[in-house]
Amino acid sequence: MAVAVRVIPCLDVDAGRVVKGVNFEGLRDAGDPVELAHRYDNGGADELTFLDVTASSGNRETTFDVVRRTAEEVFIPLTVGGGVRGVAEVDKLLRFGADKASINTAAVARPEVIDEITRHFGSQVLVLSVDARRTREGDAPTSSGFEVTTHGGRTGTGIDAIAWAKEAADRGVGEILLNSIDADGTKDGFDLELIRLVRGAVNIPIIASGGAGKPEHFPPAVEAGADAVLAASVFHFGPDDMIAQVKAAIREAGFEVR
Repeated sequence: MAVAVRVIPCLDVDAGRVVKGVNFEGLRDAGDPVELAHRYDNGGADELTFLDVTASSGNRETTFDVVRRTAEEVFIPLTVGGGVRGVAEVDKLLRFGADKASINTAAVARPEVIDEITRHFGSQVLVLSVDARRTREGDAPTSSGFEVTTHGGRTGTGIDAIAWAKEAADRGVGEILLNSIDADGTKDGFDLELIRLVRGAVNIPIIASGGAGKPEHFPPAVEAGADAVLAASVFHFGPDDMIAQVKAAIREAGFEVR
């Protein structure tokens, strides 16, 4: 029996405010994270993802106070990422109310941290965030045509995104948050090729992210292999019942949804 698809709003937070841009640039204010979290909890979201989008690039810790205040307002699973470097940060996030931690930059720099975190807390608490983009002219070629980026999409690594997802799954990460840097904020739809390639390489849950602009964009991502769908702009700036609309679209496409 297929597992029901999860619909997850994402709160990209910078200096205590929710922000949203296009291709990770031109960030604009989208509201207070605690208020939005409460709204999405009431609106039928299955989980929430909270990403401190400048924590790694600014070399500072996740804003734990906002995490705590957000966790106090929601009664659905909360995943928090941004500036997570190892066991100590994960432990602190869990104590401040997070259910799962998301890691990106630190894992690329030292993949062994995945083993350390999952050995300490179990696979279920760790989400690997993969910010992938298509390789560009002048980039080092990758076998899949997609490379991993870090620091909020600002730094290319030359690492093949599909191979990295597989390595992380083999190391025991619980889920992969797969974000298309090219599609991010465009509202043109998910990068279905990217989702299919990662689905073909791993057996763990994939959360598709980047590009959703309307309810009709979500079912193709599920068809491509996503177990959950995550978005920001379409929820922040859309109608209050957007989560319900998205779930209805997924259900009408023949998929079970929570």
